[in-house]
Amino acid sequence: MANEILHFELNTGAKIPSVGLGTWQSEPGLVGQAVEAAIKSGYRHIDCARAYNNEKEIGLVLKKLFDDGVVKREELFITSKLWCNDHAPEDVLAALDKTLEELQLGYVDLFLIHWPARMKKGAVGFLPENLIATDIPSTWKAMESLYDSGKARAIGVSNFSTKKLGDLLDIARIPPAVNQVECHPSWQQAKLREFCKSKGIHLTGYSPLGSPGSTWLKSEVLKHPVLVATAEKLGKTAAQVAIRWGLQMGHSVLPKSTTESRIKENFDVFSWSIPNDLFVKFSEIEQARLLKGTGFVHETLGQYKTVEELWDGEI
Repeated sequence: MANEILHFELNTGAKIPSVGLGTWQSEPGLVGQAVEAAIKSGYRHIDCARAYNNEKEIGLVLKKLFDDGVVKREELFITSKLWCNDHAPEDVLAALDKTLEELQLGYVDLFLIHWPARMKKGAVGFLPENLIATDIPSTWKAMESLYDSGKARAIGVSNFSTKKLGDLLDIARIPPAVNQVECHPSWQQAKLREFCKSKGIHLTGYSPLGSPGSTWLKSEVLKHPVLVATAEKLGKTAAQVAIRWGLQMGHSVLPKSTTESRIKENFDVFSWSIPNDLFVKFSEIEQARLLKGTGFVHETLGQYKTVEELWDGEI
């Protein structure tokens, strides 16, 4: 019998379901249907963010599912994220309150600093003139007060390099529970994964399928011969293999889809596993980061002059 790997434990003691529905780039009008289909298919983890501009629609669906008795609030794990224009300590609480209002919830299970980058308050889009220097220690202190208040049951970060995570741990009263980063067989995050493991920080992988829906990203992750061969041998899809690989590596994954059949397929990853002889081949896959974060980089404005600086060389 395969090890199901239904959830992982955070350093708060809470359990994070191992597969969550990603909602980045999910179209308005479709995202609500996707969340409903996912929860009805068994998903208990929904990954949201203020910057995705779809929390209101997700909130309407959650309320309906609660009212109809499909699922209870305490059975779900809901994540949201603090956008870059709300990093000022006085804006952090208001940002979470806005998210809670839109999601129609009293608390989130996890609240993350979305990027280690800051924009002027009220900034819209990715204009370089809006980029300003971060002050992660004061932003984090405000995040800690959200944890103290119970409005965020756990706090963490997203898109933090090993160095940035280490710098945060040096000053944190409450260590981050999670670092949510790009992670898939073609970007396995070996260095960061080891660091997170050594510090008791859970790694969550976004774009576990290599973000095939992003037309502006050249992604061939699911077409890699190792994935294709493994899928053929196991009678699974390449997407299922990529998701199961993540679970067996020890991190939670956030596949995104708005298609009901794919949402279900992406969740059918618990009753089987990738055997060792096939699993080891994944370590031979050539590595390349897909999401570079170029919108946070400018040679004269903001904090990061190069992509290397943003990721501290982890590219």
